[in-house]
Amino acid sequence: MAGRAVLLIPHRGDAADEGGLPGDYRKILAIVREADGPVQVRAVGERLGLDASVHGKLEPLLAKMTKVAARGRLHSGATGGSRPVRRRAGRARN
Repeated sequence: MAGRAVLLIPHRGDAADEGGLPGDYRKILAIVREADGPVQVRAVGERLGLDASVHGKLEPLLAKMTKVAARGRLHSGATGGSRPVRRRAGRARN
């Protein structure tokens, strides 16, 4: 794509399905969806097999979850938890 930057993680409206996302991002979204409520980065890291006791091991995961949230695929809560974005029936999203 000459002259255009290509996003690795497209905005939700640009690519509605997750098939175009890299595998690690799809795993993150699957873990968040399986949770009953908001999920902390530490819990996602533990499910991915990361050493959650070392803060530096979770930083790259936090960056990925932040990127996914910025692209409209996750909601980040005030308490630091993330939850999946749910579309409301009958509403088109720009």
